[in-house]
Amino acid sequence: MATRADGTTWRDGIRPYVERGPVAAFALGVSSGFPYAMIAATLTTRLAQDGIDKKTVTAFSLAFLAYNLKFLWAWVVDGVRLPVIGRLGQRVSWLLFAGTLVIAAVVHLAFADPRASIAATAVAAVLVGVAGATYDIVIDAYRIEILEPRQLGVGSGMSQYGWRIGSAGAASLALIVAARYGWTAAYCACATLALPAMLAALVVGEPRRHRDPVRRRGMGEALAATWQPFTEFFQRPGAVVILLFILIHKIGDTLGQLVLRLLLDSLGFSNDEIALYDVGVGFWAFLVGIFIGGWLYARLGMKRSVLLSLVLMAVSNVSFALLAATGHSNLGLAGAMIFENVASGIGGVTVVAYFSALCDLRFTAAQYALISAASSIVGRIVTGTTAGALVERFGYVGFYWLTVAAALPGVLLFFWMGRSGLIDRSVGSAGTEGPGDARDGRMA
Repeated sequence: MATRADGTTWRDGIRPYVERGPVAAFALGVSSGFPYAMIAATLTTRLAQDGIDKKTVTAFSLAFLAYNLKFLWAWVVDGVRLPVIGRLGQRVSWLLFAGTLVIAAVVHLAFADPRASIAATAVAAVLVGVAGATYDIVIDAYRIEILEPRQLGVGSGMSQYGWRIGSAGAASLALIVAARYGWTAAYCACATLALPAMLAALVVGEPRRHRDPVRRRGMGEALAATWQPFTEFFQRPGAVVILLFILIHKIGDTLGQLVLRLLLDSLGFSNDEIALYDVGVGFWAFLVGIFIGGWLYARLGMKRSVLLSLVLMAVSNVSFALLAATGHSNLGLAGAMIFENVASGIGGVTVVAYFSALCDLRFTAAQYALISAASSIVGRIVTGTTAGALVERFGYVGFYWLTVAAALPGVLLFFWMGRSGLIDRSVGSAGTEGPGDARDGRMA
């Protein structure tokens, strides 16, 4: 067996990925990814095939609002004990309950007929969004609590693998089944993808790192969970600065991705070329990036791996500026998609691991829901209101250089946070309790 100079072997590099926690995180990711797919491209295709007009189809994007607003009810997952099944544990019982809700919501959408009642179909889609967002809340909390601090990077990567496979698998399975047996059967078949997370919970059991937020002696103490997650976070040193980083760190990347398909269309790429390089090559490059991200997190530690991933995600938009300047080039498109997706895969692991480490184990569900919502809301608002106007004013080349500039504040802020010690002082108990410590590793 080949042994490295530091005494490790290739098995040592693989071992973290086959430990109980990261394998469970993969199953959780599969179940987390599929509800999103059910109300994304899959529902769009179904509505289009049923002859629903384009304006109505695009209005269904409102079903995604539940994912942005999930922090409003995430406290319930932390603070409310379910009757009967609550004896299985706070996290396990909620995983089983939320998974059942998702299955029921997807089956309900399966039997909704858009041609008979578009309103009823819209309600069914919103129910899938709410159930899926609730499942996400529990899954994220369970993932963070079953992983030890040393496993946060690998576990985040395995969860990302699962999410991609769950969402892509659901979309593909739905199309295949629908072509043969209809959309009702397709949605019912996809509903089974809620089961991996439920089975993982039954096998792994209640996380040993879970902490109850309050003593459950009355409704008043249970309701205290609505505000305690937020007050605990904002009492930490530099909480406002940490929140600012969460809000701005993805602006450049989000801006660049929003207009990517417009760029490719303006450069004359065919649908086949886009499918091959954007969807095909990009998908596999993203999976490679996830693996690299887990490896970097383990080798460099949280602070240095996150900083490197932020730099890579900023620089990746340079490739699209060069592509826009070069014009139609399959080689250029392939290179840009590989760079972009590898960088995004790395960032998806390291940044998610960092955000996970910020949580207090008493309020994991509520705090991670708040962090994940905050990390996307500014990007969505800015991109939705300014991207088109910026392209018209500066052209695609200038626009992509602007996205690089937009990413720099997040990079510089994180660097300063690390050098000043703010990152270490703000890490929650999720990053410190158990084997390993997320704070290990100094900034370069």
